[in-house]
Amino acid sequence: MSLTVNGLTKRYGEKVVVDHLSFEMEEPGVYALLGTNGAGKTTSIRIILGMLACDEGNVSWKGKPLDPVSANIGYLAEERGLYPKYSLLDQLLYFAKLKKVDKKEALKRIHYWAGRLEVEEYIFPSAKGKKAAKANRADQLSKGNQQKIQLMAALISDPELLVLDEPLSGLDPVNTDLFKSIIREEIAKKKYLIMSSHQMPVIEEFCSDITILNRGKAVLTGNLNQIKKSYGRVNLFVKCEGDIERYIGQFGLTVANRTPEEYHLKVQDESQAMAFLGRLVQDNVTVIHFELREPSLHEIFVEKVGGAHEE
Repeated sequence: MSLTVNGLTKRYGEKVVVDHLSFEMEEPGVYALLGTNGAGKTTSIRIILGMLACDEGNVSWKGKPLDPVSANIGYLAEERGLYPKYSLLDQLLYFAKLKKVDKKEALKRIHYWAGRLEVEEYIFPSAKGKKAAKANRADQLSKGNQQKIQLMAALISDPELLVLDEPLSGLDPVNTDLFKSIIREEIAKKKYLIMSSHQMPVIEEFCSDITILNRGKAVLTGNLNQIKKSYGRVNLFVKCEGDIERYIGQFGLTVANRTPEEYHLKVQDESQAMAFLGRLVQDNVTVIHFELREPSLHEIFVEKVGGAHEE
């Protein structure tokens, strides 16, 4: 089983919004699509899901053209889209029916996810007097709780392929951790996930492979760990007793940031960092913290698309 995206291209007139995008997921895991606003992430996702037609390219799933009707796909859109005036339970049952989940199984799954996401009181309100109260509508919920309901809709069919477009946007820390735990569970179930997010630490936490888009074109694609290793360990974090400014100048190191606690320095390579450390030790400077790191995804992202502007 695999997902292959081959040469997707989308034009609006003379404007190319997705420019020959290609990537492959040979094994279950999480693939990230990154880019600034207007880079083409959401358009790419909609083409993959069959919501938009492409001008060139194709998408295959399990070796055949991806059919969004028959394929078991879950989708959490960036633009939340529940029906505001209908009961939450009716909506979830409707989404389940679209995915060919029978009502008995759908109710079982709704009960499970309602408990897991702590929204039971909105979907199954307790009886009041002789008449049972109607389930709350979407327009009566906070944005965070609406997001939970939409995640339930995405998961209701127990999808093999799950697409999450900015899944943690706008969530408070408690619900962010809750969503993260569910994502981890889906990964443990050997699901295929595509995730788009502006939160670089989230991508680093979950995603093994990435594509960075800039104005619709892939400017970096590959395994995240291998990409970071290719840059080398060029970030040096050092904390010493006493002033080390003269040593930084002697070795031609660049100060990326300085806090009251430590320096964040840029080095050319590990040998330069080791020579710097050797001189500090030789001169009896007390070194409290000395750490070399690969660049963060945030730094790599800014390097690749820093000149891009929102379209």
